[in-house]
Amino acid sequence: MQIDRSGLAAFLRHRRQSLQPEDVGLPRGPRRRTDGLRREEVAALCHMSTDYYSRLERERGPQPSEQMIAAIAQGLHLTLDERDHLFRLAGQRPPERGPSSAHISPGMLRIFDRLGDTPAEIVSEIGESLKQTPLAIAMLGDLTALRGPARSLPYRWFTDPAARDRYDPRDHERLSRVFVSNARVVATRRGPDSAVAQLAERLRAESEEFRELWDDQQVSVPMGEMKRFVHPEVGALELHCQTLVDPDQSHFLLVYTAVPGSETHARLQLLSVIGASALL
Repeated sequence: MQIDRSGLAAFLRHRRQSLQPEDVGLPRGPRRRTDGLRREEVAALCHMSTDYYSRLERERGPQPSEQMIAAIAQGLHLTLDERDHLFRLAGQRPPERGPSSAHISPGMLRIFDRLGDTPAEIVSEIGESLKQTPLAIAMLGDLTALRGPARSLPYRWFTDPAARDRYDPRDHERLSRVFVSNARVVATRRGPDSAVAQLAERLRAESEEFRELWDDQQVSVPMGEMKRFVHPEVGALELHCQTLVDPDQSHFLLVYTAVPGSETHARLQLLSVIGASALL
């Protein structure tokens, strides 16, 4: 496929100018003279240099890779149809849709962008953290930086003992059963060639615990609303977890909240300060 440089540039400019700072969780600021986002703001949202993004809007530079186009589509909060259009303008084949897609819907992102002071994350159906708020990173670590099968919490849970350190030991056995039960249900729904079925086969080969639980054939182990974490700096955290589901993409927005006035609420406030200090 050939890149359509003028079409790509026009589409990027239009989408950038159509977005307002508050649409993507950014402050408007007192000195903003024009509507829309600045190029440097879009570049930051897409995790690329301002120069690289600016060259695309000016019909210059090399043909962007699939990874770059996917980052731009997410940063500009594109719908799936808009994402596919962007890929074709860039001379790339659009990725597959469905549960294996990492593209987060604009509606879910608009909610997520307003949770800056709350621990929240968007995860896939195989437990990959696709996006985390700063407080979620402070609480759980930067899980979006992981690559390969380690991106999946169930995989880490059964192959890396350190993955359990931030979860209350009293919940370890139950969580093991939850992860296996969920994997079985989703693998049955998606079929033997799905990503979750392949992950389950890999875990059966690598983890005796997973294999034994898989052979138990359990399919209805409830996760529960209460989550208990153990943070290395602030200690025990007991949080309520509310879940919003995007059925089209099989993504889950997990929002963790503490009872006002509780010890956990105070510890979250302390964690927000620790997390902010770590970014300085």
